[in-house]
Amino acid sequence: MTVLPSAAPEAAPAACPDADAARAVVLSSEQILNLLPHRYPFALVDRVVEYVPGKRAVALKNVTINEPQFQGHFPGRPLMPGVLIVEAMAQVGGLIVTQMPDLPKGLFVFAGIDGVRFRRPVVPGDQLLITCELLSLKRKRFGKVHATATVDGERVCSGELMFSLVD
Repeated sequence: MTVLPSAAPEAAPAACPDADAARAVVLSSEQILNLLPHRYPFALVDRVVEYVPGKRAVALKNVTINEPQFQGHFPGRPLMPGVLIVEAMAQVGGLIVTQMPDLPKGLFVFAGIDGVRFRRPVVPGDQLLITCELLSLKRKRFGKVHATATVDGERVCSGELMFSLVD
């Protein structure tokens, strides 16, 4: 289960002057660690390359043979587990939801998935480009994002992800 902290003003990404344009914000892995509670081996977002506050985030996940899941998934044919692709998408979605202003204190947890489809395997050496767009935020407690992961411009996974605030 993904657990996400609520917004912390000092941890918000830096903004570019034009609020309506996509933000060319590069958040390093160290900065992401300040925003999400995930740690090795579950920190799955390497860099944020675009951010529109309250609307959209685009991030990278570099898939390497050194990751622990490849020892057993599968020997001789390493494939990134679908649940980890979805988890990476949820973490990018969490960066949107947790940075929303005026949210109550607490943790957002990954609460559900709808319509997720896997279209091709992800293997070591691939770079996932994950795009999440906020679909809704209800009662400041429930969020929904649409997420898409691509490799070299080809969609590998997409679907809707839900988050819920836990007091």
